[in-house]
Amino acid sequence: MALGRGWLVASSITAVLVYTIDATVANIALPYMQGSLQASQDQAAWVLTSYIVASAVCTPLAGFLATRFGIGRVLVTSVAMFTVASVLCGLATSLPQMVAFRALQGGMGASLVPLSQVLLLRAYPPALHGRANALWGMGVLVGPIIGPTLGGWLTEYYDWRWVFLINLPVGIAAVFGLLASMPKDEPDTTRRFDLTGFVWLSLAVGLLQLALDRGHGQGWTQSQEIIIEFALSALAMYLFVVHSLTATAPFIPLRLFQDRNYVLAMCISFCMGFLIVTPAALLPQFLQQVQGYPVLAAGMIMASRGVGAIFTTVWIGRFGHRFDTRFLAGFGFSLTALSMWMLMHLSTETPASLIVAAALVQGVSISFLFLPVTNMAYATLPMALRTDGGAAAALCRNVGSSVGLSWIFSRVLDSAQTNHAYLTERLSWFDAQRWQTLTPALEWVAGAGQGDVVDPATVAAVIGPELARQSATIGYDNAFAIMTVVVLCSLPLVFLMRSSRQR
Repeated sequence: MALGRGWLVASSITAVLVYTIDATVANIALPYMQGSLQASQDQAAWVLTSYIVASAVCTPLAGFLATRFGIGRVLVTSVAMFTVASVLCGLATSLPQMVAFRALQGGMGASLVPLSQVLLLRAYPPALHGRANALWGMGVLVGPIIGPTLGGWLTEYYDWRWVFLINLPVGIAAVFGLLASMPKDEPDTTRRFDLTGFVWLSLAVGLLQLALDRGHGQGWTQSQEIIIEFALSALAMYLFVVHSLTATAPFIPLRLFQDRNYVLAMCISFCMGFLIVTPAALLPQFLQQVQGYPVLAAGMIMASRGVGAIFTTVWIGRFGHRFDTRFLAGFGFSLTALSMWMLMHLSTETPASLIVAAALVQGVSISFLFLPVTNMAYATLPMALRTDGGAAAALCRNVGSSVGLSWIFSRVLDSAQTNHAYLTERLSWFDAQRWQTLTPALEWVAGAGQGDVVDPATVAAVIGPELARQSATIGYDNAFAIMTVVVLCSLPLVFLMRSSRQR
């Protein structure tokens, strides 16, 4: 290793950060892209969907590629191609170009998260694997958190294209850093590629992701398209399982599922994908659409989540080995439930300080949950299976994120619509007390119920947006209540795992 382990760690974390930031950085810039690329809202959504679908399909491939060609070659190639795809996204002049380049970006970057973790575990001795996972976790956890903040700043002060072009110098630095510090590894040229298993798994994941992304807009089970996509996804997964049980060398080694810790960690990873990504997507929308914060201010409020994650990750990396990892993970679940409970009481007048506090608790809880579970998953897993294990765990997190986002956003919209109809039906134009319970800003409307003459069109113009804000707030509160229940139901899984104390 020419430049030592420090360069390897820095380069690996940089590569992970670039990929995880890009998973969320485009969300903020999407409205600006829509106008520049002359696309409708539905069409512009494919900029996000193409990245997610390509990442989900290509993530399972990381294990085979790393084993067959070597982790170093695959990781460097992925970083280089991801950087090229980022530049192409920044130079895109039409929607089809942007969708194609985003798909290339997602596919090329899918290997970065699982392979960077395995690389760091190989670079550190077993006694320091907790520290290695903490360093890797900083890139995985912090990237999606600072993505909206960075995207808002670049879009507001420069141009949305810089959201992608900024990856060029960072990607070049990561490539040269990896080339200079990468340890030599011996690829297994005898491993055969299970094409049938890969095709069935790719179809299952890709069709599921497509159905989840388009489900709400198409009416879920009311749409024949969504029903067909779900059915074909289930059929493809069934065929993948049957093929894996009968093949001599399946695409995902079945020995992974003989390790109890790893199987439970995959289940928890699915829940973590749900619990980490979904609040990060909900809160900025609540801050901007309901409370009226500008994009940069909303991003700064969300930055407290990253601050909590960074400091806790550093602490766990240094002192986490002194505690039972199941206790740390259980404490993380408890803090996550607390943060969700705080957020399920949001109102249109909730001060930013309370939201910052809830986001800070959530950032702390994520590190307490994510890192100990990762340590327990790999503590009993043989080194030969860690590459495939990392890819499979990353796939579970991605699917959990997709399912959680689609389900929760659907619940938010449905709840908002239902409560909007409920409030509209039960509000009287001449009931002063009802108007005063909405918000002090509408107290003047109460005068209309006491004999003042007010233009109905003017009253409707004021009342309509306020009803929409109140209804949306109820929808967000219900969403965080659902996530609180999910956290509490997932907590017992931690204590079914074997403890992995490190000496």
